[in-house]
Amino acid sequence: MNNFFTANISDADPLISAAIDDEVRRQADGLELIASENFVSEAVLQAMGTAFTNKYAEGYPGKRYYGGCEFADVVEQAAIDRAKQIFGCEHANVQPHSGAQANMAVLLTALEHGDQILGMNLSHGGHLTHGHPLNFSGINYKVADYGVDKESEQIDYDELQRIAEESRPKLLICGASAYPRTIDFARIGEIARSVGAKIMADIAHIAGLVAVGLHPSPIPHCEFVTTTTHKTLRGPRGGLSMCKEEFAKDLDRSVFPGVQGGPLVHVIAAKAVAFGEALQPGFKTYQQQVLANAKALAQTLADGGLRIVSGGTDNHLMLVDVYMDGKGITGKAAEKALDEVHITVNKNTIPFDTQKPFVASGVRLGTPALTTRGMKEADMKIVGEMIASIIREPESEEVRAKVRKDVAELTAKFPMYPNRYKSGQTEAISAS
Repeated sequence: MNNFFTANISDADPLISAAIDDEVRRQADGLELIASENFVSEAVLQAMGTAFTNKYAEGYPGKRYYGGCEFADVVEQAAIDRAKQIFGCEHANVQPHSGAQANMAVLLTALEHGDQILGMNLSHGGHLTHGHPLNFSGINYKVADYGVDKESEQIDYDELQRIAEESRPKLLICGASAYPRTIDFARIGEIARSVGAKIMADIAHIAGLVAVGLHPSPIPHCEFVTTTTHKTLRGPRGGLSMCKEEFAKDLDRSVFPGVQGGPLVHVIAAKAVAFGEALQPGFKTYQQQVLANAKALAQTLADGGLRIVSGGTDNHLMLVDVYMDGKGITGKAAEKALDEVHITVNKNTIPFDTQKPFVASGVRLGTPALTTRGMKEADMKIVGEMIASIIREPESEEVRAKVRKDVAELTAKFPMYPNRYKSGQTEAISAS
């Protein structure tokens, strides 16, 4: 019988099939140092590529607007239960498609249009959804911001207290996308309570560390906590919103029907798998190695003559000042030069940057992805030396050739998705 089903993507769509193969090859044969990226397990990949993508499941487990949701209920309830166990939260909503939508749902729950918020300045390490004027958070609410001290390049909590007293926010937003130091959630909680504000902690970057107790948890101090699921938490791309029980019904209504329609059940299934992995003992060992690798990489870069913003790192990422008051190169140039030798980073502004954001004085580096591949401190030293050599001589073809060779040798020692691709082969192995 004829139907519309094609068994193999390479037959159905050679263009997309080739792009997938190319992306697997790019990831396997390069060094991924973007702090917000990681590599999921094959189990998570398998969960995402399932028939759950066919299913509409508007509503919540046991309260759906469509029939045929009994198995969707199983995976969503598992994801909820596991998220609550990981973080010790009172309520969890696993439906947000992204961290931005997880944050949007909280703001809709906690605020009225035009209310005052206080968030970390993007150029000091915050996030677009914490009040940037071009984002929904800056468009719909009055915004005050805080940042880091110019000398220490760390959050000045006394200054945050002063700004909070001056602006009197209804919601204080903490957490960051490019801040390498421990965040004092307990102190932020005291500041918020002193001015009558609620708190949303966005732990998108540090969720994996929080999950295993390697970074202080915001849960005891905050009404709302959000995260993505794909960074240190090592799950599929998506979001998660958590809150105190008193806000649970309002938060759920804000997610659906507030900002989203049907949930992505195949992604929720993958979240459940990743959360299950995060509950295993080996996940803490992994996070400990992420931290050890970050310190080793930061020290190697500093030894190579680069300036590490704030003098080091307490978590999985670091900001590297590659411009160094004109003595080096811009972040944009560094990103491009490293990309050409198969080392992937992102340009990033540093506190009090004199360059425009699309040029930037720094790059942001993180160790979660390379740690997932099995690399340790000695490997980070090799990686750091490669990066420093490119930054020092970005136009040297001799240096580029050596680094390309070194990258190929290092990645070959740490294969990823061995059932799908082997380093150096012409085509990726079909997922089927």
